Amino acid sequence: MINHEQVITATVNFVKTELEGAEGGHDWWHIYRVWQQAKHIAAAETADVLVVELGALLHDIADSKFHNGNEDIGPAKAAAFLQTQEVPPAVIAQVENIIRHISFKGGNQEQTFFSAELAIVQDADRLDAIGAIGIARAFNYGGFKNRPLYDPAVKPNMQMTKEEYKSSTAPTITHFYEKLLLLKDRMNTATGKKLAEERHVFMELFLERFYKEWQGEI
Repeated sequence: MINHEQVITATVNFVKTELEGAEGGHDWWHIYRVWQQAKHIAAAETADVLVVELGALLHDIADSKFHNGNEDIGPAKAAAFLQTQEVPPAVIAQVENIIRHISFKGGNQEQTFFSAELAIVQDADRLDAIGAIGIARAFNYGGFKNRPLYDPAVKPNMQMTKEEYKSSTAPTITHFYEKLLLLKDRMNTATGKKLAEERHVFMELFLERFYKEWQGEI
């Protein structure tokens, strides 16, 4: 019988070590927030809590955008670690599927895999991409990639392919329209949908204020 708390503690320690020095929007504290939010959502859903917690903790263990777009490193690294903890193969397979399918890949990309556990972890991850934290993370990553804050001449591309989305160099404000403002309507669970509403409104208020200040109106 697997010891839930022991495996979670070992996973927390593994993730903290692996993500030491990571970009601020994809560091241990991002993982921590997603983990806590996932547990909160799972309390109102029917799902395997161990899979939810492991999926949340390991979902960004090797984010493809920091590994030249390679989407296989994350699942492989997670699986290798979980095998050392003698986690059952069926659980490992579910966690791998969460890691492979959690990411937003552009506005016109369809989900090709679904599970109750993925739905919960994906909602938790998307909640961390919107609201006050989402705004902070967007500009932190934009600065990390040396992108402009805003360029009125650059219009959002709502029909990007997966490859175009991954290679985009658009200003951070453009990213709000290409991803962040779309997430409210892509939440999976009732709890996720409810939590997303207020965060979405906060982003709309931020953008309204941003444009006024950009024009020197305030």
